[in-house]
Amino acid sequence: MNTQVEASTSVSDVVKQVFSVIFVVAGVAAFYYFAELSLLYRVIGLVIVAIIVVVMMLTTEVGKNVWSFILESKQEVRKVVWPTREETVRTTLLVFAMVIIVGFVLWLLDMFLFWGVRFLTGQGG
Repeated sequence: MNTQVEASTSVSDVVKQVFSVIFVVAGVAAFYYFAELSLLYRVIGLVIVAIIVVVMMLTTEVGKNVWSFILESKQEVRKVVWPTREETVRTTLLVFAMVIIVGFVLWLLDMFLFWGVRFLTGQGG
């Protein structure tokens, strides 16, 4: 992983981020404003606005850092040793068994506490 000292944000980055927010708000507003148009056209318009915003954000320092993080995360995921199917099934069955056992123990505890409260309050038969 990269460890970088946080740099000051440039004016152009702030302008791009502000325009990105404005474009997203305008895109959503246009989606509802043009409600009489086909849904397909409105969704295509939203997708185009989203692509423009993503491209604009990737040119900022924050966007470059996010993209770098995504690439490094993909490399880390490749290093993970994934469990075999047999290990996954065995662990899943163990979790189910423990849930059933704990549920049964809690049910017994609840039943005995309810019985005790009824006995102490004189409501028991």
